Amino acid sequence: MKKNRVVSVVALGAVAALGLSACGGSSGGGGGGGTGGGTTEAAFGAAAGKVFNPSDTKGGTLRFANSGDWDSLDPADTYYGYSWNFIRNYGRGLVAFKSAPGAAGNELAPDLAESLGEPSNDAKTWTYKIRKGVKYEDGTEVTSKDVKYGVLRSLDKKTFPNGPTYLNDFLDLPADYPGPYVDKNVDAVKAIETPDDYTIKFNLKTSFSGFDYFVGMPVSIPVPQAKDTGTEYKKHVLSTGPYKFESNDLGKKFVLVRNDQYDPKTDPATGRKPLADKLQVELNVNAADIDNRLQSGDLDISIEGTGVQPAGQAKVLNDPALKAKADNPVNARTWFTVLNSEVAPLDNVECRKAVLFAADKTGYQRSYGGATGGDIATSLMPPVIPGQRKIDLYGALTKPEGDVEKAKEALTKCGKPDGFSTAISYRAERPKEKATAESLQQSLGKVGIKLDIKPFPLADYTKLYVGKPEFAKSNGIGLIIYGWGADWNDGFGFMQQIVDSRTIRAAGGNTNLGIRLPAVDAKVDEALKETDAKKRESLWADTDQLVMENAAALPGVWAKGLLFRPANLTNVFVTEAFGMYDYTAIGTSRK
Repeated sequence: MKKNRVVSVVALGAVAALGLSACGGSSGGGGGGGTGGGTTEAAFGAAAGKVFNPSDTKGGTLRFANSGDWDSLDPADTYYGYSWNFIRNYGRGLVAFKSAPGAAGNELAPDLAESLGEPSNDAKTWTYKIRKGVKYEDGTEVTSKDVKYGVLRSLDKKTFPNGPTYLNDFLDLPADYPGPYVDKNVDAVKAIETPDDYTIKFNLKTSFSGFDYFVGMPVSIPVPQAKDTGTEYKKHVLSTGPYKFESNDLGKKFVLVRNDQYDPKTDPATGRKPLADKLQVELNVNAADIDNRLQSGDLDISIEGTGVQPAGQAKVLNDPALKAKADNPVNARTWFTVLNSEVAPLDNVECRKAVLFAADKTGYQRSYGGATGGDIATSLMPPVIPGQRKIDLYGALTKPEGDVEKAKEALTKCGKPDGFSTAISYRAERPKEKATAESLQQSLGKVGIKLDIKPFPLADYTKLYVGKPEFAKSNGIGLIIYGWGADWNDGFGFMQQIVDSRTIRAAGGNTNLGIRLPAVDAKVDEALKETDAKKRESLWADTDQLVMENAAALPGVWAKGLLFRPANLTNVFVTEAFGMYDYTAIGTSRK
C-alpha cells in the first residue's frame, strides 16, 4: 500500500469556524423535532426546515430501496452520504449530527461520548469520556478500547479502501501503520490512548480544532476486537444503535429490527427517534421503478436521497397532489466530471480546456432534471459553502450550450486540432449519470472529441474501478462522472478529499479521482494554516479557482433533489447535514 500522505501543519484555531464554534448542541436533541417547528399540512417543501406530520406513534415497517448496492455496511468502509445518514440507526460513534430540522441538523451532538471533545496540548490531544451503560445488541458494554479498535481497523486501507483518510493523515501514528490485522499489538499504538474503560484520547501530529467532525464519522463506531470478522463483519455489524440486523442478504436486501439493548437514556443529545418497528432495505432496484413504487404507496423512501429521476419529475411537479408530497432542498453537493490527467492527451491542460469549453452545460443540467435538479455549476465549490467565489472561466453561464470556437482553439494549442478519443465512466445504476455521459458524448463530438461510454457498478465504482488509479489509466478512462457532498459545510469539509493529490492511494477507494496539481496541494496547506476565518475561506476559494484554471474538472450541477414522501410517513424532515430526509426519526402510519 502506498504510504498515506500527511496533510500539513494546522495551527491552533485554524479551523475554528468549522470546529468548536459549529459544534454546539451538547444539550438534549428533542426527539427529532428540534427548533424548526412542525406542520401537518401537505405542501411542496413542507419537510424542509421543519417537521412534516409530527408524531410519536411507534410501529410498522419503513420500506427503503437503493438503485445500486451499498458500498459497505461496515462503519470502517463506507463513504456515501445516505449510508452515513442511515448508519446512525445501528451504530453510535463518539459524536453525531443532530437529528433535527433546519440549522440544528448541522450541529454535532455527543453520542457515545458524554460531551464534545476536550482539546488540550494546543488541540493536538482530544479527550472523550464514554457514557456508561451503552451496550451492544448482545448485552456487553461498550468500552473505550472498542472505540480505539474500531478506529484503528478503519485505517487499514487495503482491507477497507472506502471511507475518508482524515484520521490516517492527522493521527500521530507510526510510519506506514498497517492497522490491527497486521500489527496486532493494539495497546502499543499511542496515537490513541485508553487509560480506562470510559476514557479515550486521540493524539495528533498537528493541531486541529475541528477534530469532533472526524469522530462524527462512522469510523468512531465501536467494534469489539473479539467479535471482528474482518471483511465479513459487514454481514452482521454488532449494533449499538436503536436497531439491529435481523437478516442481511448481500446485494439484495437487509432488514433491521428493534435492538432491545438500546437504552434511550444513554442517548439524550442526538435526537434519534426510532418510531418504526422494522427497517427494510431493498438493493439494486431499478431507479424508475423506485419512483413509481413511491407514488403508488408500495415503497416509503428512496434511500440514496438524490431525488426523483428526471423522467418522473414533470409528473410530480405538474400534479398538485403529488407536488404537495415533495421537497426540493438545496445541497452542499456538486455533480461533476473529473478529467484524469494520467490519461493522454488529458495530461495537456489545453486538451482539458477543450472539454470544458465544448461541454453542453444545459445538457448536464437536463440530465439531473433541469432547474429542479440544481443550478448549472461554474466551479466545484457549491454556493452554500462559506466563502464560495463566483468563477466562470469556460462560459458556463454566458455560453451554456458550449463554445465550439474556443474548444477548437484549445484543441489546436494541445496538438489535437481534429480532436481525440477517450473513455467516460459513470455509475451503472444511476440514470442521471448515464444521461450525462450521453449528453457529453454528443456535445464533445461536435469538436471531434469521441467518448467511449463505460458503466461500472456503483458499490465498487471507486474501490475497484475508476477510484483505482492503475485501472483508470490502463483502461483509458479520461473522463470520470462523479459527485461529491461536503463531509461538513466548509471549504475543508468539501474540497480537501476531492482535490488534494496526497489523498490518492494506489490501492483504490479514492475520492480524488484524478486531480493532481501541486499548486492545489500547496493552497490546501496554506488554508489549513490560516487562523483567520475570512482569510481561510478565501484560500479555499483560491483552491477552487486553481482547479478551474487547470481545467482539472468539469463542473456540472450544484445539486438540489426532488424528494418524495408518501402520505403514510410521519415525522419527516430534511437533515441539513446530509441534504436528504433524516433516516433516524421517520415513522409510518401504515401498520
